[in-house]
Amino acid sequence: MATYTLPELPYDYSALAPVISPEIIELHHDKHHAAYVKGANDTLEQLAEARDKEQWGGINGLEKNLAFHLSGHILHSIYWHNMTGDGGGEPLEKDGVGELADAIAESFGSFAGFKAQLTKAAATTQGSGWGVLAFEPVSGRLIVEQIYDHQGNVGQGSVPILVFDAWEHAFYLQYKNQKVDFIEAMWQVVNWQDVAKRYASAKLRANTLLPAP
Repeated sequence: MATYTLPELPYDYSALAPVISPEIIELHHDKHHAAYVKGANDTLEQLAEARDKEQWGGINGLEKNLAFHLSGHILHSIYWHNMTGDGGGEPLEKDGVGELADAIAESFGSFAGFKAQLTKAAATTQGSGWGVLAFEPVSGRLIVEQIYDHQGNVGQGSVPILVFDAWEHAFYLQYKNQKVDFIEAMWQVVNWQDVAKRYASAKLRANTLLPAP
């Protein structure tokens, strides 16, 4: 029985058009995300075989493969729910996401400052990668991270709550090599309700990372 399974999309392929075309959504989810799920499951089987045979010559590569595929699966699973055809704009108290809006302002000075930082982080990630808004549990603040090849500049224990996929497979069929244009367009489909729920959930788990003094 596979440990990981491909989640269903929370909307149809055309739900995010014109920001993201139906063709991209279909290929991205059904092919690319599915490949990370398969890769994670295959690597777990290979690790089990290595344990059974006590053959550890390939352990470094297997552990790296597991991190790569598993991170890809998790980040994409967040990504789909982070978007909605009715999204975009700015998180506001009148929309029931005031706590998230306050946290963004406290952590980055303003929504504009946060938006500029996440946009630049996603657009300039080296190689293939992500721009991520994450909850950092030690300080209780929000931070922006860069993730390249599904791994990278990530604080231990930080919880991703909003992810921008900057891999070429996320945009190239529609935006060609204009990654910055894609990242700018992404702000039109951000599902702030989903981000706010992830923020609230991450805060509830914050005191479990470090032992009490």
